Amino acid sequence: MGEGSMTQPPLNRRPSWRLAPPDDARTQGVVVSGFSDLPWAEALFLYAKDSGAAWINALRAAAPITNAAGKEKEARAAALAFTCTGLASVGLPYEVLETFSPQFREGMYQEDRLRRLGDKIDGEWQSTVIRGGPIWSGNVPIEQPATATPSTPVTVHALLLLYDKDQADAQRWAAEVGQTLAPLGVTIVRQLSLDLRLDKRIGREHFGFADGLSQPIPFGPSVVLSDGRPSERDPWHGVPLGEILLGHENAHSEKAPGPFIPTDEKARADLLPEGAPEGFLNLGLNGSYMVARELRQYVASFWQSLRTGAERIRAHDPNAAHVTAEWLAERVIGRNVDGHLLCPSGFPAAQDGLPQNDFGFMRDDRYGHGCPLGSHVRRANPRDGLAKDAASAQTLLDASNNHRILRRGRKFGGPVDDRYRDDQQERGLLFMCLNSDIARQFEFVQQTWILNRNFATLFDETDPLVGPKGPFTVREQPLRRIVEVETFVQSAGGEYFFLPSIPALDYLGRL
Repeated sequence: MGEGSMTQPPLNRRPSWRLAPPDDARTQGVVVSGFSDLPWAEALFLYAKDSGAAWINALRAAAPITNAAGKEKEARAAALAFTCTGLASVGLPYEVLETFSPQFREGMYQEDRLRRLGDKIDGEWQSTVIRGGPIWSGNVPIEQPATATPSTPVTVHALLLLYDKDQADAQRWAAEVGQTLAPLGVTIVRQLSLDLRLDKRIGREHFGFADGLSQPIPFGPSVVLSDGRPSERDPWHGVPLGEILLGHENAHSEKAPGPFIPTDEKARADLLPEGAPEGFLNLGLNGSYMVARELRQYVASFWQSLRTGAERIRAHDPNAAHVTAEWLAERVIGRNVDGHLLCPSGFPAAQDGLPQNDFGFMRDDRYGHGCPLGSHVRRANPRDGLAKDAASAQTLLDASNNHRILRRGRKFGGPVDDRYRDDQQERGLLFMCLNSDIARQFEFVQQTWILNRNFATLFDETDPLVGPKGPFTVREQPLRRIVEVETFVQSAGGEYFFLPSIPALDYLGRL
């Protein structure tokens, strides 16, 4: 569903990627690492109206923001990102805010964007949003804050992520940060305890499935492999670094555009002119846009619905004894519970002790007889599955990789004791992803693949896992089975954030 860096690799795994100097020291560590060695985290949503910028340095003293240069395992780590209204609150001028992307400036709950993301249509919150509407956002626009109607009851100016090896230590750290910020007028308006407890070296979301197995692999002059070799383009998952980091070459062979600021003595002390217009400095270089959505998962509803669907299929087909709730659930996801792709010829061979992830759909499962065409993994990353023939498979794979996102989410809420019983506990996923172009990456995936009712020759279907209630087709030879799936995941809040580079954080702290 969206968790990042969820696997704890064996010693013989293929090398991972990292940033080369000096970009590694200038970039927040969360870009390169999901901190899988730090299983516990606290997400602090901060409100800092009229507090100026002094709190940024106080926060960094209490919670030093981790850069990407560390080669040893961190004892703990932290990351910090801002909403558009948060940047305005610390004193970033409006003319500078105008240089950020339109999606970031308008925010996730701008009217047209709500429709694209499937959250609100014709003035009505959809079933994929919690009853009464979402709880929190950045509450943009910033142009007329006195007259603008808030989208949500809670306004968030910044998101601080604190990672630690122990849950109690992470919570103590969060409390200490809160005590540091309170005298400066900064309050914690929402807090989520996140975890990354692993099973068989794999992270699992609350429905019980392995998650975070497929990630883009950046390449470029500023990327090196963990064994010291230069980066090369991975044939299945390779994306230019500029798809993740602003100021670097992206999939269109141009430097991913980011915000810039007029040159002055204060800015010159921290920022570089590289990639900015003449007379300006690059505020976005080595930063990224972070998408965050708080997604609640209804585990009992998921399993009860699929059990009912399986019973209905077996009642109408004497040859369907194999159709169980687990069988349907695997096809909703597109993988089995341990993360192996569903494939007509069986599961692909394991890679480095983990599920195989280097595959295309055209060769192995063109018509979706193993992994259904509308399954969650196939919609979230179609690979070459939308190609009309084998000759166009590479072109479609390349096109699909132009929309990849780097996921960094974690789940919240306690473990599930009985997946068929509703224990009334709030649990879900704090979905977080990094991308340099919100419209072409996150929003494209959500609108054109996840919620597209005519995706891959299907008709009137959306994503069976994170979409609204509706039909879901499972192709079997010679039958086609259709099951009605409920709404299993709802958004409780979200926003677009700017994840600054370390030099940009230095500059913001001096405003």
